[in-house]
Amino acid sequence: MNSKPVNLALMGLALLAVWLLLSGLFKPLLISLAVLSVLLTLWLSSRMGLVDSEHHPVWAALRYGPYWPWLSVEIVKSSFDVARRVLSPSMPISPTVFEVDASQHTMVGRVVYANSITLTPGTVTLDVQGNRLRVHALSRESIDYLVSGEMDRRVTRAEGEAERRAR
Repeated sequence: MNSKPVNLALMGLALLAVWLLLSGLFKPLLISLAVLSVLLTLWLSSRMGLVDSEHHPVWAALRYGPYWPWLSVEIVKSSFDVARRVLSPSMPISPTVFEVDASQHTMVGRVVYANSITLTPGTVTLDVQGNRLRVHALSRESIDYLVSGEMDRRVTRAEGEAERRAR
């Protein structure tokens, strides 16, 4: 089954919804210009080969839905840990650069993983080379947490079964 028409339709609806939400203008002329703009964008995206399951943000948003609340909690926990380390001179700070493997099957999955690491206070993704991420961490606990693979597994799960089968 060719999912390109479905992807185009969903992408068009998402683009139109964003346009309407951001503009807040619902006059017939402006809505018709928005529709023309969305159609032109869809046509260009299709011609450029940018409409597939990896580049389609609507599917990703649905699949990653359960991941964002979990990541938000991790960001808050890490923020408190970093604040404690900064405010308490007795807490160990041992900045280290290390590498961690990424098990995601798509570039989008690896980018989400790398950005999730960077969003978590106390860690920064410095480089992505294939399935290896170079990370700077503020403490040994941050390294242990990333090496445990919890965040990696959650991003891979959110990446979706369809992408695993496609590769």
